[in-house]
Amino acid sequence: MEAVAVAPRVPVAISQRSAVAGASSQRARSLAAPQQQRWRRLSSSSSSVAGASLVKSVAQARGARIAKASSSSRLVVEAKDESFDYDLIIIGAGVGGHGAALHAVEQGLKTAIIEGDVVGGTCVNRGCVPSKALLAVSGRMRELKDEHHLKSLGIQVAAAQYDRQAVADHANNLAARIRGNLTNSMKAIGVDILDGFGTLVTPQKTPQKVKYGKPGAAEKTVTAKDVIIATGSTPFVPPGIEVDGKTVFTSDEALKLEWIPDWIAIVGSGYIGLEFSDVYTALGAEVTFVEALDIIMPGFDPEIGKLAQRVLITPRAIDYHTGVLAKKITPARDGKPVQIELVDTKTREYKETLEVDAALIATGRAPFTKGLGLENVNVTTNRGFVPVNETMQVLDSDGNVIPHLFCIGDANGKLMLAHAASAQGISVVENIKGHSNVLNHLSVPAACFTHPEISMVGLTEPQARDRAAVEGFEVSVAKTSFKANSKALAENEADGMAKMIYRPDTGEILGVHILGLHAADLIHEVSNAMATGQTLNDIKFAVHAHPTLSEVIDELYKSAKYGEHANAHA
Repeated sequence: MEAVAVAPRVPVAISQRSAVAGASSQRARSLAAPQQQRWRRLSSSSSSVAGASLVKSVAQARGARIAKASSSSRLVVEAKDESFDYDLIIIGAGVGGHGAALHAVEQGLKTAIIEGDVVGGTCVNRGCVPSKALLAVSGRMRELKDEHHLKSLGIQVAAAQYDRQAVADHANNLAARIRGNLTNSMKAIGVDILDGFGTLVTPQKTPQKVKYGKPGAAEKTVTAKDVIIATGSTPFVPPGIEVDGKTVFTSDEALKLEWIPDWIAIVGSGYIGLEFSDVYTALGAEVTFVEALDIIMPGFDPEIGKLAQRVLITPRAIDYHTGVLAKKITPARDGKPVQIELVDTKTREYKETLEVDAALIATGRAPFTKGLGLENVNVTTNRGFVPVNETMQVLDSDGNVIPHLFCIGDANGKLMLAHAASAQGISVVENIKGHSNVLNHLSVPAACFTHPEISMVGLTEPQARDRAAVEGFEVSVAKTSFKANSKALAENEADGMAKMIYRPDTGEILGVHILGLHAADLIHEVSNAMATGQTLNDIKFAVHAHPTLSEVIDELYKSAKYGEHANAHA
C-alpha cells in the first residue's frame, strides 16, 4: 500500500497514516494601507542566514533562521512593469495562498489569487476551523459530564445534553464566517480573486501564462512575473476502502456531523483520528482505533504518547487494534453493518473482521496537484508532491530550478500544516522581493486539540538522539509536571507534563513536547525562541507572570543543566 509522505516530526502511521491536519490555526493579520496607492518602503536585505528544509538532513535544518529585511523610512513609488498582468499570481486561496497574498500586497506587488472551490481551502472549510468548533463543544460536554471534577470545584449541574444539528450548525457557521473574513481581507487591499481552476501554460518563460476557468466555461489567460502553487491536499483513502460518505467517510464528511454513530471505527490514530475520538466519545459514541503501527499514536514523542494513552484513551469508551491494516472496508448496506477486514501489517495475514456502525478514514492527506499543467513546465511529481528546494522554488525533472515558479503548503509535502503553508508563502514573497529568507521548519509548532491538548515543536527524543549519534554531541532532557503549577491546580486540571530535549554543551533547544491544559498556546514561546536562535542562556532569566500556565515552560528552562553546569544534570 502506498504511503503518503509527510515531514518526519509530525505523527503519522506507515501505510494507513493518521492525518496531519492540513490544518492548524493561522495567525490573524491585517493590512491597513490603502492599495490604491502603490507605495512601499525602500528595503535593504539583511544578511542571509543559512538553513535547510526537512527534505535535507536535520543537521542542516538546525542552522536555518528566518532572515529579516530592514526598511528605511523613505517612501517611494514602485513602478509597475506593464509587460504582464500581475507581479504575482497565486493558484489556490487556502491559508497558505491567503498569507502569501496579504504579504505580497504589503510588499507592493500587484497580486491575483485563483480559486476553483471556495476561499479558505481545507483548513477553513473542511479542516482545522470547523473541527475546532466541534472540539469546543466536546470540551464543554466533558466538563459538564464530569461530576467529580465539578463537585471538587463546588459546582452542581443537571445532566448535560446537546442538540446535534445546532452543534453542526455552529461548525458550519464558523467556517462561513472565517471564509468571509479571508475573502474580505483580500478584496479590501486590492487582491484580485479569479474564479476557476488554474493551469500553467508557458514552458519556463517570463512572463508566465496561467489559464483559469470553471469546467464547461470559457477559459481566460493571465500573465505574471511570478507564480505560487498553493493548491493544498485532499483526504487520502487507501485501496480497498469503499467510501460512501454516509457510513464510511473521511474528515470532510465527518465535520458535517450528520449523525452520531453508537460505535465508530477510526482508521489512523494521529492528529485527526485523536481529535475526532475526542468529539465522538464526548457526544456518546464508542470508538475503536485501527492503527498500522505497533503502538497507538505513533510519531508523537514516545513519553508523551504513553501519557496521552493514559489520559485520552484508557478512561474513555475507546479500544484499539495496533499492528493491523484495514485491508477492506465495506459500507453498511442491505441491513448489514460496516465491515472492516483486518490483516497483519507485516505478514498481511488475516486477523479478524470488525462490524461497526461507521468508519472514519483518517489515514493522511494526498496533494491536490492534478490538472495544474505541471507537464507543461517539465515537472515530475513524487506521489503527487511538487518538488521544491529550501526556498520553495519548483524543480524540474532534472532537478533544476524553474525561475519564478514556487510551490507552498501541502502540495510540496514539506510540512502539512496550514500555518506552515502561510509561513512558506510569506518566505516566498520575501525572496521575490530580494530579501533572502529560508524558513526553519523545525521551529514550526504543531498541536492536537484534544482535551487536554498536545503540542510540539522540533525533534522527538529518539530523533534528537539519532542526530546526536551522527553529529557527535550529547542530549539532555528536562521535564516538568502540570501538577506543580498553581494555575493548573486551581483549575483542577493538573494532568499533563512538558518535556524539553536540548544540548547541554550549547543550550540549544532541540524540541519541546507538551500535554496539558492549553498546551497549544504554551508551545509558541518555545517555537519563537527556536526560530530566532535563542539558547537556554538567552531565555532562562525571562520573567513569567504568576500564577499562570506559562510557568510550566519557565520551569523547563530553569531545570535544564547546560554549559558549566551540564555535569550536574542527573
